[in-house]
Amino acid sequence: MEHPDQPEHPEHLTVRDPVSAPDAEGRPRRVTRRFPLFTRDTARPEGGGRAAGGDAPAPARQWPILLVVGLVGIGLLLTALDVFRWGTLLIGAALLVGAALRWVLPDVGMLAVRSRFTDIVTYGVLGLAIVLLALMAQPKPWLELPFLKDTLHFTVS
Repeated sequence: MEHPDQPEHPEHLTVRDPVSAPDAEGRPRRVTRRFPLFTRDTARPEGGGRAAGGDAPAPARQWPILLVVGLVGIGLLLTALDVFRWGTLLIGAALLVGAALRWVLPDVGMLAVRSRFTDIVTYGVLGLAIVLLALMAQPKPWLELPFLKDTLHFTVS
């Protein structure tokens, strides 16, 4: 007596590649986590869904990336208008805002590039580095780290 979930003739099953096997309905499906020889599509990053519902207009669905890119654009404009320190501070702050949005929001649209952890670390480290470099920029730095002057003295002399 045959089980109702199993196909009648297992010899007629089609297996596409060595790592696929038939499921209960007889369709080939992957049973291992090994990557296929040819990639046909890519997985969406975690949190890569729309930031707003599908009925919202396109800019509203992608507001997190638009916010970050807009702030970076204003920062670049300030830098071009010779307000260097404020412009670079705004660019670094924009990346930190991106890290915070990636951490807090479940769906951030195109702001999600990799896994949540990787995005947060990448945006956070780059944003913090840009802010610190903007604070230490010459002339008249707003942040002075005495050990950097000693390090420079020993490496140059």
